[in-house]
Amino acid sequence: MRVLVTEPIAEQGLAILREVAEVDLRRLTPAELLEAIPAYDALIVRSETRVTAEVLRRGTRLKVVGRAGVGVDNIDVATATELGIAVVNVPGGNTISAAEHTFALMLALVRNLPQAMAALQAGRWERQAFQGVELHGKTLGIIGLGRIGYEVAVRARAFGMRVLAYDPYVSPARAEAIGARLVDLPELLRESDIVTIHAAKTPETARLIGAREIEMMKPGARIINCARGGMVDEEALYVALRTGRLAGAALDVFSTEPVTDHPLFRLPNVVVTPHLAASTREAQEFSGVQIARQVARVLRGELVPEAVNLPPVPPDAAGEVVRYLPLAEALGAFLGQAFAFPAGEVEVHYQGPLAETAVQLLTHTVLKGFLARRTEEPVNYINAPQVARRLGIGVREARQTVGGGAPDSRITVRLRGAAPGVRSVTGTLTPEGRVRLLEVNGLPLDLVPGRYQVVTRHHDRPGMLGQFGTILGAAGVNIAGLALGRERRAGEAVAVFLVDEPPAPEVLARLAGVDGVLEARLVVLPLGEEHP
Repeated sequence: MRVLVTEPIAEQGLAILREVAEVDLRRLTPAELLEAIPAYDALIVRSETRVTAEVLRRGTRLKVVGRAGVGVDNIDVATATELGIAVVNVPGGNTISAAEHTFALMLALVRNLPQAMAALQAGRWERQAFQGVELHGKTLGIIGLGRIGYEVAVRARAFGMRVLAYDPYVSPARAEAIGARLVDLPELLRESDIVTIHAAKTPETARLIGAREIEMMKPGARIINCARGGMVDEEALYVALRTGRLAGAALDVFSTEPVTDHPLFRLPNVVVTPHLAASTREAQEFSGVQIARQVARVLRGELVPEAVNLPPVPPDAAGEVVRYLPLAEALGAFLGQAFAFPAGEVEVHYQGPLAETAVQLLTHTVLKGFLARRTEEPVNYINAPQVARRLGIGVREARQTVGGGAPDSRITVRLRGAAPGVRSVTGTLTPEGRVRLLEVNGLPLDLVPGRYQVVTRHHDRPGMLGQFGTILGAAGVNIAGLALGRERRAGEAVAVFLVDEPPAPEVLARLAGVDGVLEARLVVLPLGEEHP
């Protein structure tokens, strides 16, 4: 496998990647990237490389795109998801670095440090010209109280500042825990002496601070942006700074990067840096190592629950969710192969303690198993819902925290469609963590499946199992186990034969030809073993 790294990451990260793949470190123009990407299985970028839909579609071998940093706004995540390409990043890698850089800009801004240094270097001693203001007693308005905003608030309190925060996704208790008060955006703008932005860039926040918002700000206030370029309207900001409506601005990010010539750069009340918030030795090392580990896991075929385009799994639930992934995939694969049934909807029903946690990733995994042999299109944890949608298959989740008095977690997958009836399978895990089938089509049975099994749907008649055994034995197919479920005597029944090797199609045809047999099909489960 090959990994393309288009912007520098820590050497320790490169060493991790070289354990699983050939690594090329190359700075490329957009045109060169389009030409090179078909040869690579993974792409690692920072903020400068734009991973467009065209790049992703040209990358026919791509399994993962990694961003060695916080945001993924330079990656077309929607197209990556459609194509089943994992997108991973390092959301906490630059938290301290960005918080400290915010304060570096804040202090430089209020104490006129760059201007004073430039004057002194030019041979001028101008103490009175660069009189500053103190942070102590001032009101700091923080837009976005996530990881970085939280750390900025902690440091602001240490400086003796009053802290206001605007974040519609944060509880008042989180803000109060660090001595901040949650307010709406207009109130924050009206009351703050300094406004600093730490919100994620989304379509809603792309122009978060425009002319209207600047007009709301306290006359003589200052603004800092270490988040993402374009979140402050640079033309409106220029006008406000030049007319004195605002006292100053400190910017680390810009709407177009890289940029070396900008009207803002020529104003005396502006401090600028070239996107340096994450540029500390510690942050670079952490981000490089973490992104390398995630990319390497994807290349080894492992699931990375932290991927941006996978359903989020809370850290305290990740272990339990990952433990049930083999069951979810096995149940989906079983229904996808056991019955010739035109599914219009897949319903995944969670029962017991598992129903109380985040299960969307498990639902994706059911779809992955179900669709794997029903379409030629590659299906994985990431694009399974999109593939199902394209095939006209609906998806529904249901939960039951207490069911039947059973303390164990169970998953039931049901197929509904144009054909009459419902096809279903229910399973759980054994104490050792193995997949265990409990019901098929509502008929109780008990089986720890293997890699290969023959599933029959038939009428319950004397001698049926004997005929099945005779046909399989004559074909040299060894039966390693059997589970039978039936509705009632002489009613519909389901048999699941564990076999050591897959029977030939003609053998399945002979089974299907037995009088009273409705279906006889081979089921291959992604369990990596032939039988228990």
